[in-house]
Amino acid sequence: MDLLTALKERILIADGAMGTILYSHGVDPSFEELNLTHPAQIQQIHEAYIHAGADVIQTNTYGANYIKLARYGLEEQVKKINQKAVRIAKKASNGRAYILGSIGGIHGTKTIVESEEEIRRSFREQLYCLLLEGVDGLLLETYYNFDELVTVLNIAREETDLPIITNVSMHETGVLENGMPLSRALKELEELGADVVGVNCRFGPSQMIRSLESVPLLDHAVLAAYPNASLPSYRDGVLYYKNEPSYFETCAVDLRNQGARLIGGCCGTTPEHISALARGRKGLKPLTNKAVVPEKINILSQRKKEEQTLADKAKSQKTIIVELDTPRHLDLSEYIQGAKALKKAGADAITLADNSLASPRISNMAVATILQKHDIKPLVHLTCRDRNLIGLQSHLMGLHTLGLTEILAITGDPTKIGDFPGATSVFDVNSFKLIELIKKSNNGISFSGNTLREKTAFQVAAAFNPNVKNIEKAVKRLERKVQSGADYILTQPIYSPEAIVELKQATAHIDVPIFIGVMPLTSAKNAEFLHNEVPGIRLTDEVRERMKATGSNRVESTIESIAISKELIDVALEHFNGIYLITPFMRYDICVELVKYIHEKTGITIKAEEVTT
Repeated sequence: MDLLTALKERILIADGAMGTILYSHGVDPSFEELNLTHPAQIQQIHEAYIHAGADVIQTNTYGANYIKLARYGLEEQVKKINQKAVRIAKKASNGRAYILGSIGGIHGTKTIVESEEEIRRSFREQLYCLLLEGVDGLLLETYYNFDELVTVLNIAREETDLPIITNVSMHETGVLENGMPLSRALKELEELGADVVGVNCRFGPSQMIRSLESVPLLDHAVLAAYPNASLPSYRDGVLYYKNEPSYFETCAVDLRNQGARLIGGCCGTTPEHISALARGRKGLKPLTNKAVVPEKINILSQRKKEEQTLADKAKSQKTIIVELDTPRHLDLSEYIQGAKALKKAGADAITLADNSLASPRISNMAVATILQKHDIKPLVHLTCRDRNLIGLQSHLMGLHTLGLTEILAITGDPTKIGDFPGATSVFDVNSFKLIELIKKSNNGISFSGNTLREKTAFQVAAAFNPNVKNIEKAVKRLERKVQSGADYILTQPIYSPEAIVELKQATAHIDVPIFIGVMPLTSAKNAEFLHNEVPGIRLTDEVRERMKATGSNRVESTIESIAISKELIDVALEHFNGIYLITPFMRYDICVELVKYIHEKTGITIKAEEVTT
């Protein structure tokens, strides 16, 4: 009897975790390499699950794809590892259990840099290896990213008529990472050709049962459930799960009552858990009718959008952003004085870095809130370096609550260059993903897929470094940021008029405003430091020579610096609407003069009463 026929007639018990058992024995990843080095150990685990009552087992190939194996230098072993895994499972089964070829999601809960084409290629390679070895079906499991699952399901369905099980994973009960209700996701998977649809990982039985309450019985596909043993705990540097296998006996009944016909275990489960599921299944027949709990409808409120964003203004007129970084001490008097002076001169917004050069400063969110009280528009930087996903989500919710809507999403300077070189950089996400997550909140959806109950209204800027040898390659990266949702662009400081013209030509097809970075120099030493030691900044020989000619005379250095900046501004204004002035060492007096110069050039008059005292 084939797998699908068996599922129509009865409830099948699947196996439990492979990695958990290996981890408990002191094995570090890659677990899949053990197919080659310790096949007997893998076979014993399969046999233990079959002995416990599993009707279905999965191959030890969850992460046996090119992308994941490359982390361990095993990328050239994809065929051997998958081939051996199926043969081990067949030997262990000896006809007693159905064998599913396991292919795990690549995105998982971490940001990846691989393109969709790389994921497709990696999936196809592993898929062909498993199909050639003659599995009874495919198990696509632990897919947090629904788009990735749809992509690989389409590939698999084109290549085989074997049964395909698709299991999504969720951060929040009943809703996927992208905000889609579980019921709709499983229905879509059924329509795309999945034979069994369900949920695995992340949740223990209780949350998984609640998630399935709103899922009706489907027309063709049957439901699967692979809960974790419990929520994980952390003790003495080790992740562990509460071990109460007998609890799973009752859970088998509850999962069956939600319509599940394929019931197994995920992280933390052992043969004892599977034995309990098998006991709980005794006497149960597949559910044929189900009362569905209606999904909760979330009503999203939305704050009134401000009349004109920085991106909106820059699309039609000259716009000036001035960076004025918060101090590295607690005296804000000079800072507020400088911000007021820049506003009075005509700056459209003050942008505040997020611990620039990896050195601690007063929180830009706190200072931005103070600026708002003075009717000064803030643009806050947000780095990927200092906060994990939890911190980023919380921080964005705080920014929204305070009415701070303009954000520059950046990677952040490495900690090694700052005051605390031993500090840990987080980088849960990169700048591309951060932009996407910020935009996701504009739809009222949190990072985990849960409702925020209110749509945010963030405008997101992205950083761009044109000071590279290959401008075309840099522009490709910029295009990805725009595709991720960037509303406008701020460039690194440019010190060459020719580079500004070249940038205009290279970005003519970019349809979001670009603000050209201009950072006045303070001395010849400052010029040499920036040119030789600061990543992403290059000065022309002419600029360096002009600053060198001023010697150590501060007044002459300032005069020459302003002259150089004005020349760059003149060229920038010919080709772009946005100017991004970066204040050096709190010398806001220089930027005040440049802001006034820009307004004189463009003929815009600033009213003094626009500044709140």
